[in-house]
Amino acid sequence: MNADGGRYTGLIERYRARLPIAADARVISLGEGDTPLLRLTHLVRDAGADVELYVKLEGLNPTGSFKDRGMTVAVTQAVAEDSRAIICASTGNTSAAAAAYAARAGIRSFVLIPHGKIALGKLAQAMMHGATVLQIRGNFDAGMQLVKEVAANAPVTLVNSVNPYRIQGQKTAAFEIVDALGRVPDYHCLPVGNAGNITAYWIGYSEYAGCAGTAACRFCAGTCPYAWPPVTDRRPVMCGYQAAGAAPFLRGEPVEHPETVATAIRIGNPQSFSQAQAASQESGGWFAALSDDDILDMQQRLAEREGVFCEPASAIAVAGALRDIGSGRIPAGSVVVCTLTGHGLKDPDIAIQRCAGRVLEIESRREAVERAILDRLR
Repeated sequence: MNADGGRYTGLIERYRARLPIAADARVISLGEGDTPLLRLTHLVRDAGADVELYVKLEGLNPTGSFKDRGMTVAVTQAVAEDSRAIICASTGNTSAAAAAYAARAGIRSFVLIPHGKIALGKLAQAMMHGATVLQIRGNFDAGMQLVKEVAANAPVTLVNSVNPYRIQGQKTAAFEIVDALGRVPDYHCLPVGNAGNITAYWIGYSEYAGCAGTAACRFCAGTCPYAWPPVTDRRPVMCGYQAAGAAPFLRGEPVEHPETVATAIRIGNPQSFSQAQAASQESGGWFAALSDDDILDMQQRLAEREGVFCEPASAIAVAGALRDIGSGRIPAGSVVVCTLTGHGLKDPDIAIQRCAGRVLEIESRREAVERAILDRLR
């Protein structure tokens, strides 16, 4: 627990010794982090798999996605540097988090979103938190190039994952997983879009394993000032999953016009490409692609079989993990963690379309209600 009458006050206070935040910095927090690590049972049994499969429910962060982890650190640092405004490009979740943390800090936020390519739940969040929303005639990758250019010339702080403080915040999820399990998982499976999250998890696991600050570390090459005695001596195999229509890691080059129903990972030119490649290679991991049908099927199965409602991009991690468990690529007896990056209410339209026919219109009589119930219990 954090020091505030025993009340949890966010991930910066919990892991402050492991974050590059000045001791006197005003922490901008919404109580993010400390998300549940839930063991799946029904889906594992359905697959006949002999593994321990867990999901990290990042959709239970304050704005409904893992982006809050990085944003609390990035905005805290921006405020410490006297920034009056932040800016980001976004497929949705980053814009929601940026707007919320800017509101909490009392500064302005500007978000660039691709025209017609953002889930309405995420757009509503950014608007309600007071962001200035700039909708561009182009995709996320075009927006990313624009905000980098603008931040280099205007008095705004860029808070996409190219901001190193974002990655520092996101690495704390790896700490939480090890702390909760009491060990390092054998495999960690994640959705991959801009690739900042898989990069951040690998950094977190590496720091807990005492790799930071060593010459062999590709991320700091021995210059990291945050080295400490290791918590563990192991790191997991990192497995990244992309939508088939937006899979630059599988093609080995950017995808000019990425397309997928999973809007959070509809990114063709990941900003953390080289770092994610390094994480995959160093861990002995891999990247793989799944179809939109696979993604939506798993989203529905997670909700129906496990009571977990995640956004489509999140479901790809579990779909990929179960496919690789079934093929033997992930061996029996493994402990596997999947990151579910965002809540299903981020994109309710797709879920409703998927469940067409689930709403029955009946007469307002007891007999009609009973008949509808009994018909489905047979």
